[in-house]
Amino acid sequence: MKNIAVFASGSGTNFQAIADAAKKGNLHANIKLVVCDKPDAFCVERAERENIPCFTFSPKEFAGKEEYEKEILQKLREHHVEFIVLAGYMRLIGSVLLKEYEGRIVNIHPSLLPAFPGKDAIGQAIEAKVKETGVTVHFVDEGMDTGPVIEQKKVNIFVGETKESLQEKIHKVEHELYPAVLHKLFSNF
Repeated sequence: MKNIAVFASGSGTNFQAIADAAKKGNLHANIKLVVCDKPDAFCVERAERENIPCFTFSPKEFAGKEEYEKEILQKLREHHVEFIVLAGYMRLIGSVLLKEYEGRIVNIHPSLLPAFPGKDAIGQAIEAKVKETGVTVHFVDEGMDTGPVIEQKKVNIFVGETKESLQEKIHKVEHELYPAVLHKLFSNF
């Protein structure tokens, strides 16, 4: 069993999928901590419901990324976290965490990287009128969605597809793919 921290910024649907997989025994991980940069985000409530400790912070209350990452690092060490799992965390990871957790930070992104990196990948795919997009699970490096790909799964975009309908399809794939990929990854470490 790996001790993990899940970083999230929003509603926490991927966090919930990971927590559910762990409870069912489909993911050999202990979620030791949820880290959230938006104290009023719904993922905080989800963590509380799961009885998982949550560290929330407001980045603007710190002098910079290095300062809040040092605070996060302290919390990760207190909880003996071995892996960081990004699940809708909308901040780039900086040098403090990258150095400490090199090769042990994983992210999920709603596109077939390298296509449509960054924010609003689903909207970018709709705007580009491509016939397929997908989901990518990748290791995190210093760039935005540039780390080595672990696994990808395609999602077809149909004529007349809306951002909302595509988002629903993407989420369904994410919620199945992410726990499965994490399970394989943790089994090999």
